Amino acid sequence: MLEKIDLSKKLSKKEAKGLIEKLGTKLAQLQRDAKNLGIPIMIIFEGWGAAGKGTLINRLIQPMDPRGFKVFTIQEETEEEYMRPFLWRFWTKTPAKGRIHIFDRSWYRKVLNDRIDHRESTQELKNAYTDIINFEEALSVDNNLIIKLFLHISQKEQKKRFKKLEESPETQWRVTEEDWRHNKQYDDYVYAYEEMIENTDTEFAPWTIIEATNKEYAEAKILSTVVNAMQAKIEEVKAAQKAKTEAPQPAKPVENNEETPGNGFRTTVLDGVDLNKTMTKEAYKKKLRELQGRMEKLHSKMYKQRIPVVLAFEGWDAGGKGGAIRRLTETLDPRGYEVVPTSSPNDIEKAHHYLWRFWNSIPKAGHIAIFDRTWYGRVMVERIEGFCTEEEWRRAYKEINQMEANLTNFGTIVIKFWLHIDKDEQERRFKERMETPEKQWKITDEDWRNRAKWDEYVRAVDEMIVRTSTTNAPWVIVEGNSKYYARIKVLETVVKALEERM
Repeated sequence: MLEKIDLSKKLSKKEAKGLIEKLGTKLAQLQRDAKNLGIPIMIIFEGWGAAGKGTLINRLIQPMDPRGFKVFTIQEETEEEYMRPFLWRFWTKTPAKGRIHIFDRSWYRKVLNDRIDHRESTQELKNAYTDIINFEEALSVDNNLIIKLFLHISQKEQKKRFKKLEESPETQWRVTEEDWRHNKQYDDYVYAYEEMIENTDTEFAPWTIIEATNKEYAEAKILSTVVNAMQAKIEEVKAAQKAKTEAPQPAKPVENNEETPGNGFRTTVLDGVDLNKTMTKEAYKKKLRELQGRMEKLHSKMYKQRIPVVLAFEGWDAGGKGGAIRRLTETLDPRGYEVVPTSSPNDIEKAHHYLWRFWNSIPKAGHIAIFDRTWYGRVMVERIEGFCTEEEWRRAYKEINQMEANLTNFGTIVIKFWLHIDKDEQERRFKERMETPEKQWKITDEDWRNRAKWDEYVRAVDEMIVRTSTTNAPWVIVEGNSKYYARIKVLETVVKALEERM
């Protein structure tokens, strides 16, 4: 496909000048419009070495307000980046609403350089393509505009440019032995580039091939592509906002209740949990010492073997998450784990995709990240309180499954705990907290408000567990009426998972 592209296309400097000036003026206006509408934009430059990415990025940003964009140059992974899933460094670089992020090379290094250098197995390559498409789709449906540009030149043109760069002392450093090796591997890269484009040219994030032999032609086509894509996105967002304002709001579907015909057919998970399970204090203390000792040794082994672990804790208010986490970490080296408490998102977090703040806390290989409440807030509290639309929380099941698959593809152990108690036990614990001075800080008016929506939460939790408990990232329901039993079950589950991986 790439070999059939006409690389002789060009514009004279005179033709290009007027066109580029008009496009630049338009681009500046569109940047302001996108900012006002809160549209995040990602522009990706991929292509051959010496195709002119740096020069063309510089030409693209000239008309823009520099306060509204940022350029990232993607090099080989640092040690910090290598020890996390490959998309971690890109999730953390996704733009906030209204900002533009430009990438000189991108997440596609994974299916190009690593593939050509035989650093990826067939399965790893397949997983990488899946992860990339899921990444771009998750951002696109969240209103991000993704513009992907592939700069194409011939092998002969590339060789000529390398030689020209080497002739000057000021630019010879830009040509490396690796560049020359890639020039010799041109045919291999053609095949890899074509496969990349075919596999990831989607409706929500299409590729545009830029014939980059003639600089003027490339400049004009890039500006035109970006302008047209931004204009189309802005019109789409404006139309959606207008339709939302003018159209009558559809009635909210009635949740099943006891009087709803057919309610007995609802899939339930929590109803089958035996909350009578208990443990004596003596048995608890003995088991706790044993499991904490094993956990301490396993923590050292998993660090040496560079196994990352993500433990997600959800559950009812006063369900015992804090106590379980404290017993889990008591004997661990604090340098090897982090407990991440999750509260309502702040303004910076709200300006990004809802998964962005959790990607920022993903552990590196050999470390444990323990989330006290998680990304599942999207399908529980945000769903029930109306902090997101029904469309948003319904698609979150798929997005969350894809995110967790990304982690497990990297080798991360992912375990999700739901700490379950009954309504009477929760009330007892609430009252105990209110009556105990040193525990009063744990109880808030919000806890009592949430309790009033118990039945709604039961339905949401049931659906969440059914839709997101996967083979590689399972939910573990912890019978929590007995704190002793619950803490031991959590420890036993983690110890067993680590021992099986070892």
